Amino acid sequence: MPAKQHTVLDSPYGPLTLVATDGVLSALYMTDQRHRPPEETFGVPAPEPFGEVISQLTAYFAGERTTFDLPLDLHGTPFQRSVWAELLKIPYGETRTYGELAEELGKPGASRAVGLANGKNPVGIIVPCHRVIGASGSLTGYGGGLDRKQRLLAFESGGGRNDGVQPLF
Repeated sequence: MPAKQHTVLDSPYGPLTLVATDGVLSALYMTDQRHRPPEETFGVPAPEPFGEVISQLTAYFAGERTTFDLPLDLHGTPFQRSVWAELLKIPYGETRTYGELAEELGKPGASRAVGLANGKNPVGIIVPCHRVIGASGSLTGYGGGLDRKQRLLAFESGGGRNDGVQPLF
């Protein structure tokens, strides 16, 4: 059975629970996140495997980093993993629609399935599911809540300013 560990990190968007499986980041959950598993599945509390994750998140929230360079252990169906791989290609400060992602995957009629896979992304922020919007440009769905999605998009489009909210690290 894989060894799991977790730690909780304060952020401008509320506490983030980081989970590692065998020492590799496998989840980043926000409070009240849809599809958040029970806390007893997060493993033992331990900050050791999260040093680089915390460092990169701190730089991101300070507006000093626009990409992440972290090993990830993402568990999902092959289709979900293909959607998550496409999410990683969306540049900082830009958005894509569910339909555009479906087109990129060669499945132009699968925007709804893309949305479902997007919602199951286990590593929010780092795998930037917040950068996906509705066809009309509307903010539709976000596992961490639409308020967080709006704030993350505003942060990225504003050149890395947290609207006066200072990182809590």
